[in-house]
Amino acid sequence: MGNPTTYLEAQQLGKRFNREWIFRDLSHQFIAGNTYAIIGPNGSGKSTLLQVLWGQVPASAGIVQYQINGHPMAMEDIYQSVSIATPYLDLIEEFTLVEMLAFHFKMRKPRAGFATKDLARIFELDHAKDKLIGHFSSGMRQRLKLGLAIYTQASFIFLDEPFTNLDEKAIKWYENQLQQLKDTVVFIASNDPREYENSHEKIKLSNYKS
Repeated sequence: MGNPTTYLEAQQLGKRFNREWIFRDLSHQFIAGNTYAIIGPNGSGKSTLLQVLWGQVPASAGIVQYQINGHPMAMEDIYQSVSIATPYLDLIEEFTLVEMLAFHFKMRKPRAGFATKDLARIFELDHAKDKLIGHFSSGMRQRLKLGLAIYTQASFIFLDEPFTNLDEKAIKWYENQLQQLKDTVVFIASNDPREYENSHEKIKLSNYKS
């Protein structure tokens, strides 16, 4: 059972580029404590929908409303309550892992009960804490992105193709971390059924095409 006092609600939401609707008439309430899969083939608009939901891209129609612990949040303030991991998200390659963690958590708080100094170990990257991120493998970069998203204090977490570049061991690590999220709305955009098999609900974008 989710927490109905923290939610993101889309009402008649739509996005178009020129005359083409990427999606339209999407209405749904996304409640904290649940994981929602946004599914569809490559190019179907999954990433665009996430960007509209987290407030980066303006909707062409409809509205997005946010409420956290019973308090409405304005879209211009919601960035403080959002964390994101995407394949196109850049990391600062000139930083070591320790420097990256320190930089990130100067701007955001870690999830309650966790200290920044412990996160390299939790990410299973302790062996690389003094290594430049520019020298990380693609799998290590992805684990860092996911770790930052999951362990940042946030009410809404957006994960776009989370299995990207992960081996089986790292996938199990990610799935274990995801299971610990209790009072958060989690979105997973994917065309790989393994990435969303444990989601509470699946939103198929093909149902919202004009």
